Amino acid sequence: MIESMRTGTLEANGVHLYYEVVGHGPALLFISGAEGDAGEWVKVVPLLNNDFTTICYDRRGFSRSPRPAGFAGASVEHQADDAAALLAGLGLTPAYVWGNSLGAVIGLALVLRHPDKVRFAMLHEPPLFAGMSAVDQVVETLTQATAAGKVPFLRMLTGDIVYDSLPADYRARLAADETWLDYEFNVLEYYRPSDEELAAVQTPVAILCGEDSPPFFAEAAEWVSAKLGTQTCFIAGGHGLHYDQPQVVADTIRQLTASR
Repeated sequence: MIESMRTGTLEANGVHLYYEVVGHGPALLFISGAEGDAGEWVKVVPLLNNDFTTICYDRRGFSRSPRPAGFAGASVEHQADDAAALLAGLGLTPAYVWGNSLGAVIGLALVLRHPDKVRFAMLHEPPLFAGMSAVDQVVETLTQATAAGKVPFLRMLTGDIVYDSLPADYRARLAADETWLDYEFNVLEYYRPSDEELAAVQTPVAILCGEDSPPFFAEAAEWVSAKLGTQTCFIAGGHGLHYDQPQVVADTIRQLTASR
């Protein structure tokens, strides 16, 4: 637990969302990907406490944000509305936003649906199938990689040393989670805003991609960058760099927000 962290559960968009707020300065919201849990940012947040008021949360149906009655998954749009309602409920708008993987997809929808809530969005490797030329091959690769479950997939992504360095309570929540594989995998990636919606975006957006990531992430990043009329920013690391290179994430956020 980081000293002076404020935690709680807030009713937002019809669900109860667990959140963690810590630090000083302008608001910075982290949106988690497949992990869906605020703990995803445990190595990044302490590096930014003196620069930002960071907000992390468990997405609906994950960990400490319980599934609502009749839960059958949630669309990208619902997830974006959750994030907007959380920021509004905490009185922390507009916020900088950093989203990774599916969190970047949700961040894009947040920009489109609630531009007044976003000061500047930094979206790292949104896996948008619309921007990939070999979707069937990508799906097959990811299906094989997740066949043994979520934790083995994350261990493969991060490496055993990095994964075992994560807090035990976070690892326990990841092991208990079924929401991603049951309701989100091979679903949210099909989110496809229209070209007109993307071209009309006025909120500043940076699309980022890791230099060490598989090529299909770069392909999707370049696709959405072109639709937004911007250029992809390539940075060090891979898809899970917030785990093994958190300083890169913190430094990138500082650099990108310095003049915004």
